[in-house]
Amino acid sequence: MANNESRGTNNAKIAKFTDLRAWRLAHDLAIEIYMVTKKFPKDEQFGLTSQIRRAAVSITSNIAEGFSRSSSEDKKHFYTIALGSLTEVQSQLLIAKDIGYIIEEKFKNLAEKSVDTHKVLNGLRMSTGRSSINA
Repeated sequence: MANNESRGTNNAKIAKFTDLRAWRLAHDLAIEIYMVTKKFPKDEQFGLTSQIRRAAVSITSNIAEGFSRSSSEDKKHFYTIALGSLTEVQSQLLIAKDIGYIIEEKFKNLAEKSVDTHKVLNGLRMSTGRSSINA
């Protein structure tokens, strides 16, 4: 993904991690994860609720940390970790759906957002170091 594509315009400059489309999508996903897990049973507070929230926050945190790294290898490393955390979230969403904590419609919405985030984040990871982008 080129710098310009992540902002949706041809002259936009990526100046901070919050300018990255991958970060914005992951941030929105994390916010939704927090909202949906508020309805999980209280006895899950230190179980699935905590686990899925930590994984969701880890996605955005690793994108931000990768953005700040100077070498392409370091950037890719953190973007790859973010992808791993995203896959954790996808797995945990399936568990939450299968045990009845998330209704099917909400699951489909979150699953779709996670897939979109995965595509954009993987594009960022794959393009890092291949062009003049600084992200």
